[in-house]
Parts: sequence; structure tokens; C-alpha cells
Amino acid sequence: MFLSRALRSSCRSLHTVTLFPGDGIGPQISESVKKIFEAAEVPIQWEERQVYPILEPNGKTRIPEDAVESIFKNKIGLKGPMRTAIGKGHVSLNLTIRRTFGLYANVRPAKSVPGVITPYSEQGVDVVIMRENTEGEYSGIEHQVIPGVVQSVKLITREASKNVAEYAFQYARDQGRKNIVALHKANIMKMSDGMFLEQCREVAAKFPEINYREMYLDSACLKIVSDPSQFDVMLMPNLYGDIFSDLTAGLIGGLGLAPSGNMGKDGIAIYEAVHGTADDLVEANKGNPTALLMSALMMLRHMGLKPQADKIEAAVLETLTERKIVTGDIGGTATNPEYAEEICRKIRG
Repeated sequence: MFLSRALRSSCRSLHTVTLFPGDGIGPQISESVKKIFEAAEVPIQWEERQVYPILEPNGKTRIPEDAVESIFKNKIGLKGPMRTAIGKGHVSLNLTIRRTFGLYANVRPAKSVPGVITPYSEQGVDVVIMRENTEGEYSGIEHQVIPGVVQSVKLITREASKNVAEYAFQYARDQGRKNIVALHKANIMKMSDGMFLEQCREVAAKFPEINYREMYLDSACLKIVSDPSQFDVMLMPNLYGDIFSDLTAGLIGGLGLAPSGNMGKDGIAIYEAVHGTADDLVEANKGNPTALLMSALMMLRHMGLKPQADKIEAAVLETLTERKIVTGDIGGTATNPEYAEEICRKIRG
């Protein structure tokens, strides 16, 4: 367990957070987040757990029990990128974690970053993708009808749709956002996407101050790359959200800058970097820790530690704006430790 030296004398005020470092660059960028938190004297102690797939005799995948117990105890976690073994029969570790902890809502903000130039920098991007996180086409219900014909079932339930809709509208209210658009293909999938929209409409009626509308997914893809300023909070089923959130990350400079949070039942929340393990960057330690760090700042604000989050964010944005010490994916040459140390220097003043 990691504990900041500056905080050892005030253990009673510490928050314990479960840390899943992950694979590939995961442990390296996790270490950078820990160092930056220590520089900012964030009152957190880390309970580190390793996560790997365990294949049960019935074909189901689970994660180690000590990792499960840590999350249920602490209620809050930070997760690095994880690798799923290909061809071994394992379900995605990300999917396994979501199901294990009932993480029904995925929150993916995409906001233009100073110093990171994209075709949208001038007009600016500031949207939040709110994605149902447990079902849809990712329910894992597949079978072979006859040789050469495979059927995959899209599962949509009233309960899951209502849960994510309620979270989205409450989030918009809490964050002072005034507009929510639900993305769908109910013109084709009338029953499944139709049920999702039905729950969105019922919840919308309870939030009259939020402007609610609906839009076809394909139309939204066209509109957001034409003018992202017309969108605010975007609410959608699982598969659409998986694809659309990567699209919006592209608008701000890539997955290396995109934070993410997963909200679950009983107050459980796990924040994560959604990019891959980037194994080719491990040897030179050139992974970009920004996405994991910004996810950790979302976590701090969720925990009521806004001053610490604001202090770190200011240092990150200053570093990115200066562009003197940044990683290769955003046009620099710095290693992960060099970039993290520059942020620490700015935090210390």
C-alpha cells in the first residue's frame, strides 16, 4: 500500500482508493499519477491489486477475489489499461469488471485541451458521453444457428436504461448542463432502442429544466464532426457509446487525453484510462499518463476533493500549453517520468 510521506501524520483524514495498475504501460503511468498526487499532497492512500482473468470450468471469467473485496470495501477505484488474452476463451477484462461491480453508467467527457491543436481547437469541444455500460450488443449472448450462421443478441432492459438515464439527467443538473440528446436507431430496432428511448423520456419529464431531444446515431456522427458546439450531454446504449466516445476523443487529440468514469450501484465508482496497453512504448517508458491522470481528477471531484483536483489540473494544462515537455503522442519527445516530473514541479511552485 502506497502512502504519501507528507500525509502519514494525518491518517484519519485519508481516503483509501483501490488501484488496478493494469498491463503494458499501465504500471508506469499509474506510478506517475501516484507521484503527482504525492506532490499535490492529495489525502489518499492506495490499495494496489493485480487483476487478471480467471477462467472457471463453466466458461465464465472472473477476477481475483482480493481485487473484488478491495473495491467493495473502498467503493472507489482507479484502473489502468488491461490486456485480454486472445484465443484463450476469456471475456474482456473490462466487461468482466463492469459486470462484477454493476457499473451501469460510463461517463466520458471530451473537452478541448489548451496546447493540443486539432481542427476543432478554435471553436472548442465540450461534450460528455453518457453510455449504458452493461448490456446491449455487449451482453455476450451469441450462438451458432447452423454452420456458417451466427446470431448475436442485443439485450436492452427497462431497468438498465432507466438507471443510466437517471444518472445522466442528475449529472446534467449537478454540472449545470442544460441539454441532453439521446442517440438511437429506433427507426430500425424499434423494440430495443425503442425501450431505451421510452425510459429516457420518462426520466426527462422529471427534469423540466433540462432540454431533452433525440437524434439518430448516424446523423449525430455527421453533425458532431461538422459542429461539436451543438452538443452537450449525449446519452446512448452501450455499443453506440463505445464507438461514439472514441470519436469524440479524436476531436480533442486522442485517447491519451480522454478521461473516463464508471458509476455503479451502492456508491461504487471506478475511473479508468480507456486507451490500450501500448506495449510498444513500455521499454522506453514513453506512455502518456494524461488520460489516467485526468480520470483520477474526475475521481477526486467525485470524492469531494475539488481543490486538490483543480490544483493538479492547472499544472497539467500549463504543461500542455507550454508544450516544452510533453509525450510523443501529442508532438513532444518527453518520457512519461519527465512529463510527470514537469507537472510535479509546477504543483510545487
